Amino acid sequence: MVLLNGRAVNACLVLAVEADGADVTTVEGLASGARLHPLQRAFLAHSAVQCGFCTPGMLVTAFGLLHDNPRPTEADVRQALSGNLCRCTGYRQIIDAVLEAADTMRAEAAIQEVTR
Repeated sequence: MVLLNGRAVNACLVLAVEADGADVTTVEGLASGARLHPLQRAFLAHSAVQCGFCTPGMLVTAFGLLHDNPRPTEADVRQALSGNLCRCTGYRQIIDAVLEAADTMRAEAAIQEVTR
């Protein structure tokens, strides 16, 4: 999974010509230098990272969801992540992490508004 112009897509299904000139963000692009993105921090806090196989796809997909919907319900998160398979966590930790990250991101945005 990558973000192509802010939209989560399966990287293996995108032709190179479709990505030409587009803004492509990988999971590594979510962090800001050494500071992890709120989603990455929440995944660690909730033990939503087990074997790590699904983690990049889950993070990128969740990032796309929160970009489009900063106040997702649990059903919204489940729907958005439905194309990503995880064998280790049982999804509860992942869903909780995404919902917590949404709260954190909204709080951080509110603080930035106040300090402007």
